[in-house]
Amino acid sequence: MSVDKIKHVKLSHVVLPLGTGISDAKVFTGRQKPMTEVNFLFCEIETEAGYSGVGFSYSKRAGGPAQFAHASEIADNLIGEDPNDIDKLRVKLLWAGASVGRSGVAVQAIAAIDVCLWDLKAKRADLPLSKLIGAHRDSIRTYNTSGGFLSSPLEEVLDNATKSIESGIGGIKIKVGHPDHRVDLERTAAMREHVGDDFPLMVDANQQWDRPTGMRMCKLLERFNLVWIEEPLDAYDYEGHAELARVIDTPIATGEMLASVAEHEKLIEHHSCDYIQPDAPRIGGISEFLKLTKFAEQAGLMLAPHFAMEIHSHLAATYSLEPWVEHFTWLDPLFNEHMEIKDGRMIVSERPGLGVTLSGQLRDWTVNTFEVGAK
Repeated sequence: MSVDKIKHVKLSHVVLPLGTGISDAKVFTGRQKPMTEVNFLFCEIETEAGYSGVGFSYSKRAGGPAQFAHASEIADNLIGEDPNDIDKLRVKLLWAGASVGRSGVAVQAIAAIDVCLWDLKAKRADLPLSKLIGAHRDSIRTYNTSGGFLSSPLEEVLDNATKSIESGIGGIKIKVGHPDHRVDLERTAAMREHVGDDFPLMVDANQQWDRPTGMRMCKLLERFNLVWIEEPLDAYDYEGHAELARVIDTPIATGEMLASVAEHEKLIEHHSCDYIQPDAPRIGGISEFLKLTKFAEQAGLMLAPHFAMEIHSHLAATYSLEPWVEHFTWLDPLFNEHMEIKDGRMIVSERPGLGVTLSGQLRDWTVNTFEVGAK
């Protein structure tokens, strides 16, 4: 059989507008402005044999143009290569941009390409990505975050929870970390009463507590029977999270803001969490995510990937321990297909690859493109 080769790569910088500005604890503590849009880097690859794949990475607030620029500089290294050799190509792209390192924007740019290559490989095999890797399940527990931001009044948050549960969502996460700690306790108590004692409920402080405050707040939140308390401390405070995980009965979750496998390894080495929350686009793509989850499985950690459910539903399906996947509808306009939710679980797509195609709306929101190779 002749070797297929990559003949064309297209990169797109897409800006997704949000209906209203979103605020979590980082806004209320003055560290960030409300989020009004999400930047995406999309990669589309075509081969000489007529196969094609799609992948994406993203950035909230700053970073989108930088991802696009870096990917555009290194994309020509793919032309003429065998798309099946995903790790070889990942390493080649890393060396092409070696001077900017192996974390952050550099690997996030490569992530879109890596995801695209995995989508392409699964499509060539006529398999869903989860089945290509090897699935443990066909659906995953799913929880909703997008209805619980601190910028929303409590009544709206409760109403959003009702709508989510009626739609089939299996868990609700709300934001905490308000400068007035009484607000956190009041909102959490109201949500616990609203959903009932046994319904899965999580809270997320978005790194806004120092160690003494984090310990005090986690102890106060214990009474609400939470699935986890997320990012109580700075994302890189491995020791502080480890102390909370040791002392607090409620599971500690963190990891979404880390930008490499090496940084996640420190979480594991320090026993910093009970739930690890890697984000494939942030750590370099599917290849790096699978490397990380092997370490996490060996440590007996639970898994709850961050955002990008179109990618993470497949990856969570391959994890040996029962995971959670975060449900956001923000990305729905970008794709012609949408995730199915039923009985508290997200159904993993049975379509080949990721199971998504790019919408006309995505093309309308594209602010820049770069192409290399022959059409």
